[in-house]
Amino acid sequence: MPSAIIEVRRNYSPEEEAGLMEAVHAAIVEAFEISPVHRNVALVVHAPHRFIGRTDCPDPERVTNVSIFLLPGRSVEAKRRLYRSLVERLETFGIPRVCVLVRVHEMPAENFGVRGGQALCDVELGYPVDV
Repeated sequence: MPSAIIEVRRNYSPEEEAGLMEAVHAAIVEAFEISPVHRNVALVVHAPHRFIGRTDCPDPERVTNVSIFLLPGRSVEAKRRLYRSLVERLETFGIPRVCVLVRVHEMPAENFGVRGGQALCDVELGYPVDV
């Protein structure tokens, strides 16, 4: 059950915001072969003066950071699939590929609290993390 936070520095319409979150979720599902019901994606819109980004981005207003928090175990190839899928999907919203930064944060299961306050290491996930 990876979690994601998308950070942007411009306003999008409510429909575009929902689309951005769905696009990130779909990339995670595709790359890590998890069920689409496992979703936890948030969008944070920063005021432009509070978020500076890459100087090689041709459209600074489109700088986009995606942080994904997940359990260790995904292969480098699965992470590569994730990166490719994310930039392809975000490009449909006018975000140039070079303007996207993806950060994967691998955290041990005991560092997640889920399902009514249980440590994730005590819960059966129902899907593999070693893809």
